[in-house]
Amino acid sequence: MASPLTKASSILIVGAGTWGCSTALHLARRGYTNVTVLDPYPVPSPISAGNDLNKIVELGSSSSDDENETFVTRALLDAATNGWLYDPVFAPYYHDTGYIVAATTPEGRRHLDEREDASEATGFEQLTTAADFRKTMPEGILTGDFPGWRGWWKRKGAGWAHARKSMESAANEAKRLGVHFVTGSPEGEVKRLLYEEDDVKGAVTADDKEHRGDRTILCAGANSNALFDFRGQLRPTAWTLAHVRMSPDEAKLYRNLPVLFNIERGFFMEPDEDDSDLKICDEHPGYCNWTTDAMGTRTSTPFATHQIPKEAETRVRGFLKEAMPHLADREFSFARICWCADTPDRSFLISKHPDYPSLVLGVGGSGHGFSYIPAIGGFISDCMEGTLDHRIAQSFRWRPETAVGRKWDDLQERFGPDGSNRVMDFQSITEWTTTGPNL
Repeated sequence: MASPLTKASSILIVGAGTWGCSTALHLARRGYTNVTVLDPYPVPSPISAGNDLNKIVELGSSSSDDENETFVTRALLDAATNGWLYDPVFAPYYHDTGYIVAATTPEGRRHLDEREDASEATGFEQLTTAADFRKTMPEGILTGDFPGWRGWWKRKGAGWAHARKSMESAANEAKRLGVHFVTGSPEGEVKRLLYEEDDVKGAVTADDKEHRGDRTILCAGANSNALFDFRGQLRPTAWTLAHVRMSPDEAKLYRNLPVLFNIERGFFMEPDEDDSDLKICDEHPGYCNWTTDAMGTRTSTPFATHQIPKEAETRVRGFLKEAMPHLADREFSFARICWCADTPDRSFLISKHPDYPSLVLGVGGSGHGFSYIPAIGGFISDCMEGTLDHRIAQSFRWRPETAVGRKWDDLQERFGPDGSNRVMDFQSITEWTTTGPNL
């Protein structure tokens, strides 16, 4: 049995990425006075998916809760929206520029229309020609022919957030409120969880120090698999991104632009106000790094690098040729792979573990976890306290049954350009860009 929970209870958070920082902040705001966060890197960690220039954000609105999954989705969106608009820790980093979503193939268009529920009644404007797409931005930006593109433009209620600054802001406020961050290797690098009396009692770091906690919250993202057996519920999956450097005049021209996202090609977002880099991501179902251990178990193992496969570079430039051909041949100023952890149904895994009463799991971002950073720590805190709404708890529960017979190469409703509608394997990659060094 877990020890009684009080505001003075020792709370150990493993992982200082997006969800770990959010959880630390929410616990501190609730008055917990003994919270420690462990991570092998200072915030922002170079291997955290949140250590990024920007991420797409779509705001939500309150509505009927007739269906459970609709309720869960809206609860998340409402809580995150409130944070992006009104929380002083996060509001400065949200940019309500609007966004454009598009697809090229008939299958992609059908999926997009179903996912977005896009219509003029819901605030979207339809885009059917190259001229329609070009008019969404100032002249000289979208110069491409947009072959086969069809989509929608939402002028308000969506945009982007500066990811790195949001995460740093959450961590800094948590520190101000008394949270203790132990970062760096070996002192912050968790090597294993600490098991005693059929429970998890904390973690052991690379310097062999035991960090004990009345509750241990695992928020280690794609690296969580290395610390705990999730019985197939997490698949570490990576995506690829690149930057091109803008001149000062170009950076001014590219300010206050809507996000442009083709679910089969990729997306780009305007340069940050403090940076002249334009971020471009190629869209694809993801990369895994498959290895097989001595027992025959197949595992996707994350690694970090400031490079991307040459085939990803080709996809990035293919996207640019269709939308902004004047940038298609420009040299990359930066590139990296970005890891997340997919659950079988892409629903988050936020749950107490049924066999270890002091262990709380906050994992499974499934490629869409960052946009909830203002609120996700509140849901994880609710889970720890036993107050999480039963509909949300049901959706986010420990559910190894969903991984039985899991198809590890499942696309999970993700798309890519022609020929890349498959989950790819880094083990098969022989050519990489030379934009930067391995970490």
